[in-house]
Amino acid sequence: MNRRDFLRNTGFAIGGTTLIANQALASFFQTSAVAGPPIGAITYSFRSMESDLDSVIAYCKTCGMNAIELMGDPIESFAGAPENPIDFRKVFVNGRRPFTDEERSQMEQYRNDLSQWRTTVSMKAFQKAAKKLKKAGISVYAFKPSTFGENNTDAEIEYGMKVAKILGSPSVTVELPRNSEQSARLGIFGEKHGVFVGYHAHLQATDTLWDEALAQSPYNTLNLDCGHYIAAGGDNTTESLLRLIEKHHDRISSMHLKDRKNKENGGDNVAWGTGDTPICEVLNLLKDKGYNIPVSVELEYPIPDGSDAVQEVKKCVDYAKACLS
Repeated sequence: MNRRDFLRNTGFAIGGTTLIANQALASFFQTSAVAGPPIGAITYSFRSMESDLDSVIAYCKTCGMNAIELMGDPIESFAGAPENPIDFRKVFVNGRRPFTDEERSQMEQYRNDLSQWRTTVSMKAFQKAAKKLKKAGISVYAFKPSTFGENNTDAEIEYGMKVAKILGSPSVTVELPRNSEQSARLGIFGEKHGVFVGYHAHLQATDTLWDEALAQSPYNTLNLDCGHYIAAGGDNTTESLLRLIEKHHDRISSMHLKDRKNKENGGDNVAWGTGDTPICEVLNLLKDKGYNIPVSVELEYPIPDGSDAVQEVKKCVDYAKACLS
């Protein structure tokens, strides 16, 4: 198979064809309730609340979402993973406090136990979880377990890819590694399993940050965080962000939306509509160009007194829908 045929068969850009040409996302697009890109949330947004799978499903229904970027904890807990000794509802309280020495020791042991569990667990529980999500009418467009880091074994990466396939998720997401050998490694696993690897970036984001990873494999893609991009400042502006999306629309497997101030204004995470991230401009670019890229609400601004994460995510979802109306 030559390169052109390979790219066509994997859904990548040939004469304007979008990356998202696989059946899993195509099915999701058809059921999206909003005219424009599908709007969901990364389940990290609910980190201050109970994070079991049934609770996550309930949150989605309250927020009016039918798709998510799923973190590993809810589904791994459902499948019987070792219990995390750290209560992240206490660690993540309108920000993240440093771990104590005792917590770091507990986390090291937990990671070892979790690694062992991942390499031996049956996939039956994940199949049951996938059926539960499907019955609830919720699709998974991206899966983000803690299995794709440089210190994770090949067996753990293999495990993460297999679970993504069971969930029907066309992509996994991970922080962009500093070591380019790791993105090359993940690209190989992505190609083996037919799963795209979306790389997330924080304030290091530039227009060329992803170029090496993209060149390594057609399965390496962007998980573009628009809020972090704007907060990075420098050459990163509204105009450059929109150009970046247009340039790489066929290599963006999912996006994160949050409202942040730009660097000159302090870079804070703020309630949607009060920062410098061009949320409506991004969403309408996707709509007008027909870029059916899944968009994840990522709640990171301080939750107001009397509210909770679910209420705030719903506000963000409603804001996004209003942008597209």
